[in-house]
Amino acid sequence: MKSFYLTDTGKVRTHNEDSVTILKNASNEYLMIVCDGMGGHRKGEVASSLAIAALGKRFNKISSMGSKLDAVNWLNDSVNEINNNILAFASENPDSTGMGTTLVVALLTHDYLIFGNIGDSSGFVLKNGELHKVTKDHTLVNLLVQAGNLTEEEAKFHPKKNVLMKALGAAEKCEIDIFDVDMTIDGILLCSDGLTNMLSNDQIEKVLNDPELEIEEKVSKLIRKCNARGGTDNISVAYLSINEGRGN
Repeated sequence: MKSFYLTDTGKVRTHNEDSVTILKNASNEYLMIVCDGMGGHRKGEVASSLAIAALGKRFNKISSMGSKLDAVNWLNDSVNEINNNILAFASENPDSTGMGTTLVVALLTHDYLIFGNIGDSSGFVLKNGELHKVTKDHTLVNLLVQAGNLTEEEAKFHPKKNVLMKALGAAEKCEIDIFDVDMTIDGILLCSDGLTNMLSNDQIEKVLNDPELEIEEKVSKLIRKCNARGGTDNISVAYLSINEGRGN
């Protein structure tokens, strides 16, 4: 297995409110995280880094995640802790009112793969050369699509496409959606909406399937393509290739 992650401010924003990491523990279990912060006075940056730091600290304390149920409980407990931390920070710092962050995670062990998300950062798997979205966006537009009030095509260009219905730090309680994912895959991709708003699934697939590129080059190329199209948002990408590096 090989993994790589990268974040970029983009061409329009003055600072980067995204945070991203990939961690591996003593049992060769992987935790991938992407957070996209929001809030004035750079407090989105604080919220996303708080979330990454708290998850990373909790993950590094354990040698193994244990069973799938243990992992689900761990994710739920982690999210509750992070949400409380962000709310506490905002209450102690008046200029931080409204700060929050999205969260998408993937947890890969020898026995299972689970994804979790809050907000509109996305989790995908690559299988047989095709990219499949696992997570579901917590946006107003996505709710309208699910209700049949908007088509997928109308949603892409809707003026309120970025209005979030759920985020860490936005309410006293915040539940993470968890997905149990088939492990017969070739890769795991997590990203902020700075990637998905700029590139289609087909365009992302083409880069990830390029046999001439190393994993670092694939991630870098995805970000370069977003910036070439205007780079209107921060862009964060975390990619883990299941088959690359096996036997090395």
